[in-house]
Amino acid sequence: MRGELRVEVPIATVMLIWSGVVDAQQLRAARPYVFLGAFVVGMLLAPQDVFSQALLAVPMYLLFEGGLIMAKVLLPEKVSADSA
Repeated sequence: MRGELRVEVPIATVMLIWSGVVDAQQLRAARPYVFLGAFVVGMLLAPQDVFSQALLAVPMYLLFEGGLIMAKVLLPEKVSADSA
């Protein structure tokens, strides 16, 4: 189940931007909170060592960034409107 959640992060990011719930600029501004949230989730789901927490949190954050890149490629009209 953990793997499924992480793979859906880019899809959820693109869907949130596409539906207009948030825009790409808001998600870019929330990067520090997403980074912290990924480590909190890693802390809760991984065993009690820091290495395992990082092995869970870093890919989760990178998938969030991948979702922003996918949104820029798939939805250029929504992302470019945010930048202007």
